[in-house]
Amino acid sequence: MNEIVDGPKPKHAQLREILRRLAEQELAPGSPIPSERDLAERYGVSRITVRAAVGQLVADGLLTRAKGRGTFTAKRRYDLQLFLASFTSDMKARGVEPSTEVISCAQAAPGSKASLGLEADEYAYRVVRLRKADGAPLALEAGWYSPHMLPELDRCDLTGSIYEIIATRYGIQLDHARQTVWAETADAETAKALDVRKGSPLLVFRRVASSDGRPCEDVTSWYRGDLYQVTMQLDRTVPGSGPNSAKGGTK
Repeated sequence: MNEIVDGPKPKHAQLREILRRLAEQELAPGSPIPSERDLAERYGVSRITVRAAVGQLVADGLLTRAKGRGTFTAKRRYDLQLFLASFTSDMKARGVEPSTEVISCAQAAPGSKASLGLEADEYAYRVVRLRKADGAPLALEAGWYSPHMLPELDRCDLTGSIYEIIATRYGIQLDHARQTVWAETADAETAKALDVRKGSPLLVFRRVASSDGRPCEDVTSWYRGDLYQVTMQLDRTVPGSGPNSAKGGTK
């Protein structure tokens, strides 16, 4: 139903459902929705009712406001895959064209020697890259790489997948990683790189990856919070927990 009628259901709730269908089924991500005035006239409601409906969908993440420009359907979010894979292969698997801008690549002293098993006087390769999806900045990535396992990494073309380089050039297969996730707001430098406003929400991932127990990579990635999300499946695996523990757990 695309009409608003008098009844027990509030008009702002009716309009919210109409706009939800519009955003989810009819409009492409990033498309503008009609103005408050147009919506009020089209559905015969007050602008206060329109603001209430739109405001809830903005809070739900389905719509987004741009100051001075209007309200738009939210851009598509990329869902984090919880397995050890490169950004390049992950994006290609989604049907998205990945690209990478190398901001810097040099030898430097990492802040934490322990993560790569380095001695106090040893250096590592510091690689900073901007990762894009269909041309749009998605993540800023700063990684440290082992000079023992990846000699002369700084001479490689790092505009593609480093994991592919590690596998094909060095014959190393990364088989384990420990990843930590937290939230931050974008500082001025990161905001500029990712084409977002300073203070915008970011998802931050720090991954330490290894091969046969030897640490190879320690990388931190700052992902745009408006374009990336994390979904996890949680199963009960702790012995003796819950009413179904005798059966080995349940979803």
